[in-house]
Amino acid sequence: MIVIDTHILVWWANDDKALSPSARKTLNKELAEDEQIIISSISVWEISMLINKGRLVLNTDLERWLDNVAGIDGIRFWPIDNEIAMKSTQLPGEFHKDPADRMIVATARELACPLVTADEKIIDYKHVETIW
Repeated sequence: MIVIDTHILVWWANDDKALSPSARKTLNKELAEDEQIIISSISVWEISMLINKGRLVLNTDLERWLDNVAGIDGIRFWPIDNEIAMKSTQLPGEFHKDPADRMIVATARELACPLVTADEKIIDYKHVETIW
């Protein structure tokens, strides 16, 4: 099981070349081995915000795009429950203030699994295992 950051979801779903070979290999391996790829529900909020601000354009409407992603065997959207919300404010060590990143990191920590991300701030954070 792995957790993926919002940009990884977008790059992977859109077959974007920005996705590193290592990240692509990890995602494909997880699916091939019937493992779960976890997407925090905060990623839906982030994607919606990017679309509303004109910073992201999808090839279809967001609802259909999300349905297509959710229809992939092995993909699971993970809700932000009280535990994750609380733990996102109590991350150990120094971590930046972005609430979405904090919730995604808290999700990976709660599930004790690696986080696939290209975000240098997260990669540099020693309290979560990352793949890039």
